[in-house]
Amino acid sequence: MIRIKRKIALAAVVGSLAVVLAGCSTPAAPPSSSAPPADTGTSTTTTTSSSSAPAGGGPASAWILSGQPKEDLFQDEFKRWNDANANANIKVEVYANDAYKEKIRTAIGAGQAPTLVWSWGAFGVVAEYVQAKQIISLDGKVDEALSRVLPSVADAGKLNGVQVAVPCSDAQPVMLFYNKDLFEKAGVTAPITTWDDLLASIPKFKAIGVAPFALAGGSKWPNLMWLEYLSDRVGGPQTFNDVKANKPGAWSSPEMLQALKYIQDLVKADGFESGFTSVTADSNADVALVQTGKAAMILQGSWVYGQFKEQNPTMVSGGRLGSFPFPSVPGGKGDPADIAGNPSNFWSVSASADPAAQQTAIDWLNKINLDSTMVDGLIAHGGVPPVANAQDKLKASADSAFLLDAYNLMLNAPNFQASWDQVLPSAAAQELLTNLDQIFQGQITPQQFADNMNKTIG
Repeated sequence: MIRIKRKIALAAVVGSLAVVLAGCSTPAAPPSSSAPPADTGTSTTTTTSSSSAPAGGGPASAWILSGQPKEDLFQDEFKRWNDANANANIKVEVYANDAYKEKIRTAIGAGQAPTLVWSWGAFGVVAEYVQAKQIISLDGKVDEALSRVLPSVADAGKLNGVQVAVPCSDAQPVMLFYNKDLFEKAGVTAPITTWDDLLASIPKFKAIGVAPFALAGGSKWPNLMWLEYLSDRVGGPQTFNDVKANKPGAWSSPEMLQALKYIQDLVKADGFESGFTSVTADSNADVALVQTGKAAMILQGSWVYGQFKEQNPTMVSGGRLGSFPFPSVPGGKGDPADIAGNPSNFWSVSASADPAAQQTAIDWLNKINLDSTMVDGLIAHGGVPPVANAQDKLKASADSAFLLDAYNLMLNAPNFQASWDQVLPSAAAQELLTNLDQIFQGQITPQQFADNMNKTIG
């Protein structure tokens, strides 16, 4: 196996962000199938003009994730390219998050991946693609694209010093979003800074007939954000770093067991909406509960801010949506300023594509990906792009209050923990999602969870 040498630390990511701006946004399994991928997506060939020079490659393809507002953003950026490059178009297909993760596994295994391969960083899953020689090295090929990106974020696309993925979206810290109207009605003060205060708020929200938290438990990966934060708050980054380092018994550390107990305490206190295990994130049903006044809070990535804007623009423009960091826990060793999430999303280039298509994908990355026009689009959709010289644009945005809060959250965080289902090898990640789902449903104990997960180490 390829050894991943890099530690994702927020201090590194936002340290360079601060320097630059002071001067001026669930896992695919490993490649294993030899069957051709089923055509379950909606194929859309995007066709606004671009000032970039015509490409010298040939037709290429890309798969993007469904869900507004970013689905439209990426459609627009590929259309801008296609309008200017008739001989080097990029065909776009759209898939829901969970469907994409399954389809890309099959496609990679069959050597039929799209030319541009979407991921969450050069971690466990992408490392397996590299080991299987299914994506190419981009060293020396995407220097123009990387020149626009903060070096620390670009480094999250490297394995053993080799650039295999390019950041393509916003930095995405996970935080608690809340409905200010419901907080006022329940008499709860924001921000909630301690776990005890969070638990104490539950009966207050239930008394006004709303769920304290929305959770898309049916998608399973949203459950992870609770364990990522609680394990950090209890034991600090080392709690999960021991798992990454294949330390025997790491899943059964006292800190991990306590974090799992906190989750089950929250479930037993009716912290989540009734039937949360059947609610899905791909449908935005979890966000809808908060913006329609049926749930007070949601723990989600900063990407849902754009979903709130799309579903309930008056809630956002009227200042009725708030956010705050995850609270501390009693006697916790973790720094309350630590955050979890993703430094960005990333594009890689498929090794199974023909050279002309690969060249088109590389040209698109250099000419369009996170250029000034795309950055404007990301900010307009509520994202903080990981590029140089963005601060003035953030301040000028109608969403400056949220964008600058998210920026400062990243700026002050000592550690930025990337999503576990992307960091771990895919087999272990799938076991994690399955066992954590059982924790939320009360089907297994924390110790049983730990015993099951310890078997995946090494």
